[in-house]
Amino acid sequence: MNMSDFIYLDNSATTALSVAAKEKMSETFEVFGNPSSLHAAGDGAARILREARRGILATLGIRSMSERDDEQLVFTSSGTEATSLALLGSAHAKKRREANTIITTNSEHPSVENALRVLEDEGFCVIRLSTRGGVIDMDELDEALKSPVFMASIMLVNNETGALYDVKSVFDKVKRAYPDAITHCDAVQGYLKLRVTPASLGADLITVSAHKIHGPKGVGSLYIAPHILKERKISPFIVGGGQEHGMRSGTENVIGIAGFSAAAAEGFSSMAKNMPRVAELRDLCESLITGADIGIRANVPKGARAPHILNITLPSIKSQTMLNFLSGKGIYVSSGSACSSHSAKPSSSLIAFGLPADEADTSLRISFSEYNTESDVHALVEALKEGTATLVKIKR
Repeated sequence: MNMSDFIYLDNSATTALSVAAKEKMSETFEVFGNPSSLHAAGDGAARILREARRGILATLGIRSMSERDDEQLVFTSSGTEATSLALLGSAHAKKRREANTIITTNSEHPSVENALRVLEDEGFCVIRLSTRGGVIDMDELDEALKSPVFMASIMLVNNETGALYDVKSVFDKVKRAYPDAITHCDAVQGYLKLRVTPASLGADLITVSAHKIHGPKGVGSLYIAPHILKERKISPFIVGGGQEHGMRSGTENVIGIAGFSAAAAEGFSSMAKNMPRVAELRDLCESLITGADIGIRANVPKGARAPHILNITLPSIKSQTMLNFLSGKGIYVSSGSACSSHSAKPSSSLIAFGLPADEADTSLRISFSEYNTESDVHALVEALKEGTATLVKIKR
């Protein structure tokens, strides 16, 4: 299917491969050696990994000059795996610890929420801060800090509402109260949409993913602060041959990693130019939809927001019904996170945002990239007008 045949507005689920990623991956097809092999073919693959690792670290504001510096980035099969390494790897690094409280929010991505449920079953205490209106409740944080905190895991951008969470303020408070606490940020939706560095977030661990930035699916990475590595505060949960400096065994996906690095370099260099334009498309879409008098409401965060996500609530039309209608016209949006779209329950993120269950079940997520145009927005709005009139009439 050619992208010229449809309008793609589901970029928070995944993105189209960039030309740079395609070209780099194509070049890498010929480098078939195992990067762990001690011969020339292996050296070629290892060189690609080293260059990719240092390139992605550079987008996180880190200049890597040595193999020791390189250890700060671990390649994984996905953002989900990177997050599991962050959370489970930290929790299991020491079997006995005085602090066992983990602070998070009530609107995290399933990769965080479900990993934390595993840790709850193991005896950890997980405190979920409210995020009504897309803003973290700092009073609840103050209360949570009365318990001995082992870790805090807070997403940077909510994948369904676009709310930009004040991660730095949360992590600064946690570190002031418990200097040894580990801070993890799921930055998958914010990476290369916003500035993401360990210093800007106050994070010891940062999850990012390739397929959200016009790289290939099946590649993610976890940034690990040097002191976490030095003090052995994280341990691998995939063991074997000791690849990725012992943090994630298994032969690396060299082709995918090369594409990840190329997409990251391109996105980093063009972020300052592209993201304001993406925000303009989002704002245009919001203005046209809410001004069309068709009963659609925009669910706008009370605080800061990311440039690329718009969530809307339809007038008594199920999300899936409108999705089917739009898809029939070649327009692709989402009813929420692709990782939880098969659930029959309303979105927990939208419930946490403050929507009642029936409205959460009639909401859509529209997410933009630099490849979208104003004509895409106008086509979507016209289709929503038609769909709203048609589907409400059918329901009656």
